[in-house]
Amino acid sequence: MRILIADDSIVSRHLLDATLRKWGYEVVVATDGIEAWNVLQTPDAPKLVILDWVMPGLTGPEVCRRVRESAKEKDTYTYVLLLTSKSLKEDLIEGMEAGADDYITKPFDQHELKVRLRAGTRIIDLEHQLVAAREELREQATKDFLTRIWNRYSILDLLQRELVRGSRDQRPVGVVLADLDHFKSVNDTYGHFAGDAVLREFTRRMQGSMRSYDAIGRYGGEEFLIVLPGCDQEAATSQSERMRSALAMEPMAINEDQKLITCSFGATTWEPGLELDSEALIRVADDALYAAKHGGRNQVVYQSTLREVNSQVSKV
Repeated sequence: MRILIADDSIVSRHLLDATLRKWGYEVVVATDGIEAWNVLQTPDAPKLVILDWVMPGLTGPEVCRRVRESAKEKDTYTYVLLLTSKSLKEDLIEGMEAGADDYITKPFDQHELKVRLRAGTRIIDLEHQLVAAREELREQATKDFLTRIWNRYSILDLLQRELVRGSRDQRPVGVVLADLDHFKSVNDTYGHFAGDAVLREFTRRMQGSMRSYDAIGRYGGEEFLIVLPGCDQEAATSQSERMRSALAMEPMAINEDQKLITCSFGATTWEPGLELDSEALIRVADDALYAAKHGGRNQVVYQSTLREVNSQVSKV
């Protein structure tokens, strides 16, 4: 584990450096408080820190306060150990109130230092485990368990956010519904495990043909919702055709067979100033998808939002 030591005393610094390296730590050295603070602002900053109390530039408690303030914007924790020759209770309380986790007095006892660092290491390891568990829960809450793309709730939320951004930036947003053709026959012929493999391969090919800032989510079963920021009618149709081709150009290996899997796409576009919500846009895309299915499948059909606008006007 990496550890930062900040001490303006050459003797104390070298003694700490040698001791910590002997224990297997990777040591980063700072000679004053400002240098220590600069190190702690780097993306890969050490999570274990030993700060001398009295240093030029910034004192140990001052660095500690800055660390705790900056931690409000980060997801990681830094364990801070103050090294001090102060022994008055008031001084030690000041150090702890600055955000230090612990302290050790000079000249330090190696056994005491090892025990305190062991406690710090446990805290950092526990924090890593908690962050990993939280990210796993977030993944489970936002991603489809089978395909690992956005689930229905998340892709709808993302669509809404893109519509807000499009309104702010005066940029269109393409909305596409995709439905695998004759997918039931895949499950009936090859089994559900093979069907799951087809869904995963479908999403892999779709993601490979999309821009990095496009988004795809599983809308339900074998139906997928795709959000294309900045795409007008021409761009949304072109992108949908690129995705259709990515699937239809090469058969999939299903058990021992090679089977061509195709997909139908229904596309529409939200334009700045258009008074349609995400639900109405999806309804338009669904109408276009219906037309693609009944027009022979394995094709892209674009439908203007004008019909939906007129429908809403007629209801008023």
